[in-house]
Amino acid sequence: MTEMDRTKYIGGSDAAAILEVSPWKSQFQLYQEKIGEFQEEITPQKQRLFDRGKRWEPVVIDMLVDELQSLGHDVHILDRNKRYKDPVHDFIAAEIDLELIVDGEELNGEMKTVHPFAAKHWGEEGTDEIPIYYTAQVAHGQMVTGRERSIVAALIGADDLRIHFVDRDTELIETIRSREVEFWTRVQNRDAPEPTTADDIKHLFTKDSGSAVEANNEIIGAIEEIRTIKSSQKNLDVELERLIIQVKKYMGDSAHLFAGRDQLCSWKNNKNDKKTDWKSAFYDLVGKSTGFSKADLDQIINAATKVTPGSRVFRLK
Repeated sequence: MTEMDRTKYIGGSDAAAILEVSPWKSQFQLYQEKIGEFQEEITPQKQRLFDRGKRWEPVVIDMLVDELQSLGHDVHILDRNKRYKDPVHDFIAAEIDLELIVDGEELNGEMKTVHPFAAKHWGEEGTDEIPIYYTAQVAHGQMVTGRERSIVAALIGADDLRIHFVDRDTELIETIRSREVEFWTRVQNRDAPEPTTADDIKHLFTKDSGSAVEANNEIIGAIEEIRTIKSSQKNLDVELERLIIQVKKYMGDSAHLFAGRDQLCSWKNNKNDKKTDWKSAFYDLVGKSTGFSKADLDQIINAATKVTPGSRVFRLK
């Protein structure tokens, strides 16, 4: 399948940024991409994640179909990775991971591979509780294809498949269409959205000009607020240290602190740190005559190995 120029249209993965609910990309950054002023750096780590998702997609589809059929549903696959253009605006498009018929109803399907650490963002199987940024993508796909329902299959780890059904939300879709049209008008008119993140500002002002600028009242107020917050942080750090010292003095050499059956904190030694001066051992070894035994080598290493007590670590429970 040929890759489309993403600067020429708005796709499903753009919806969250346009609605300003994306954890990865601001609306300003998306705008910069669409006008060709910025291109996201695909690091080796990101590329591995993309490749992993593509490799697992057929597996997730097979697992989804098997699970639906085991629940008694009649399932037929219509198509995969098909692109659609919006019936109203030719600059809006969507690529649907999977199109299938479940019990006679045509559904859009989205396949997601999820790291176990991110499982908390997904609701119980069978609900429509998926991360809001994926809800935006799903609603965008429904808007373009006109379908009333979508199925989202999230594979968490290697064997925890969660199936979510998301019904069409007409009000949300109207909002998405309006915001996407507004955003595309900005792109055509080169009317950039306001920068809202540190990365936005970094991209916008990469170098200083060496000049000076006079602060207005609003900026003076912001500077004073920054100073107040920084001062408060210092005071809080001092107060935090005072309270920790108070608790440690009370604990003395005790490793644990309890209130009834509840453990409040611990203050105990880590395992002893063991460090070998391999350079010293190597020099001693070279200085020995040939024919040394394994016992000689062990003795040299043990003589160069120092064991120091582990530090005490204070942890709230």
